[in-house]
Amino acid sequence: MAQSLLTSVIADAVVTFLWVFSISSLGPVTVAILAALQLQGAAAQLGVSLLVLAVLLFCFTALCDVAGGASFNPTGLAAFYTAGLGKDGIVSMALRFPAQAAGAVGGAIAITELMPEQYKHMLGGPSLKVDLHTGAIAEGVLTFVITLAVLWVVVKGPKNPIIKTLLISVSTLCLVLAGGAYTGPSMNPANAFGWAYVNNRHNTWEQFYVYWICPFIGAFLAASVFRALFNIPSPSSKAKKAKKA
Repeated sequence: MAQSLLTSVIADAVVTFLWVFSISSLGPVTVAILAALQLQGAAAQLGVSLLVLAVLLFCFTALCDVAGGASFNPTGLAAFYTAGLGKDGIVSMALRFPAQAAGAVGGAIAITELMPEQYKHMLGGPSLKVDLHTGAIAEGVLTFVITLAVLWVVVKGPKNPIIKTLLISVSTLCLVLAGGAYTGPSMNPANAFGWAYVNNRHNTWEQFYVYWICPFIGAFLAASVFRALFNIPSPSSKAKKAKKA
C-alpha cells in the first residue's frame, strides 16, 4: 500500500508539472496557430483555443489513466472522494496535494524559462482582478460549476471519450471566459500555487483564501449536490459497509 501511495504521489507531481507547462502554453500556441493559418477574429481564436484545450485534455486523461489514476487538480481528488467515487482517503490526499503543488511550481518555472521571448508576456497565471471577497466567491462558484460538470460528464455523461473531452473542454473554456475578469480564473489550486510561487505571491492570504479555501468549498458542495442527486453513498457509509462485510 505504501509503495502504491508513493507511486501516486510521484505520478501526481510529474503529471501536474506537465499539465501546468502545457496549459500555460494555450495562449501562445493559439496565437501561433492563428498566425500560421492566417486566421483572424474572436470566433477563430475561440475555435482554435477549444481545439487545443480538447487535445490537451484528451492526452492528459490518457496519461492519468496510464499513470494509475494520477491527478493534476487537488479539488478533483477532493470532489471524487466527497462524491463517494474516489479511491483516496484523507491520508493519501494529504500527501498528493503537496506533490501536485510542487509539480505545478516546477511546470511554471520551466515554461517561464523555455517560452520564446515574444510570448512571455502571455504567461503569469491567474491573478485577482477584483476585491478579495468578490474574487473568493467567484473562484468558489466557478469551481463548483466545473466540478459538477466534470462529475456529470465522467460518471453519467456519454460513453464516447471524445465527446466527454469536448464537453469538458467547452465547459472549461466558457468558465475561463466568464471568470477572466475576476480571478483569472484557476479552478485548480495547484496551478494557482505554481504561478503564485513564480510571482512571489504564494505565501499571501489572498492566495490561500481565493485559490485554495474557496475552490475546495466549491468542489465539496458540488460533490455533495452530485451525490444527493444521484443517491451515491458517502465515503463514510462505504467504509462502514466494508467493515461489516
